[in-house]
Amino acid sequence: MAFYKKYQQKVNGLWYPMSVTAGKPVTTDEIADRLSQISTVSRADTYAVLKDMAGVLADYMAQGRTVKIDGLGTFYYTANASKQGVKEEKDVNASQITGVRVRFIPEARRSGSGRNMVRSLISDNIFWMELPANAKTTDPEQGSGDSESPDEV
Repeated sequence: MAFYKKYQQKVNGLWYPMSVTAGKPVTTDEIADRLSQISTVSRADTYAVLKDMAGVLADYMAQGRTVKIDGLGTFYYTANASKQGVKEEKDVNASQITGVRVRFIPEARRSGSGRNMVRSLISDNIFWMELPANAKTTDPEQGSGDSESPDEV
């Protein structure tokens, strides 16, 4: 089940459901346990692969490549540039890049009718439950939290 809270947007004063996470984030150990239960791979081997995955993805992306993992999606780097734009193309250089972000696009496939795109990480049968305004949700600083605001979707 997924959770939402009622959210009032400051710009227009309208109310929307906003997805939130509850509880602690799922750990690498928990994912390794689950994968080993549904496969023939041991928990230790699964854990080792998961731990090394980030470094492998980073190596490929540092070579300027995107990384596509079937059933999951595509990872790629984007550059953040300083706000100091230049007037001429010849003056653009790497020193203007101030940071790098990793972007992720979930894998998508066409539905049976071919009209809609279905994301692989989104279940077809999500049950949404409202959390009270005072319910504790996961700290967004730990890599999860609430969704995009309604006007950004």
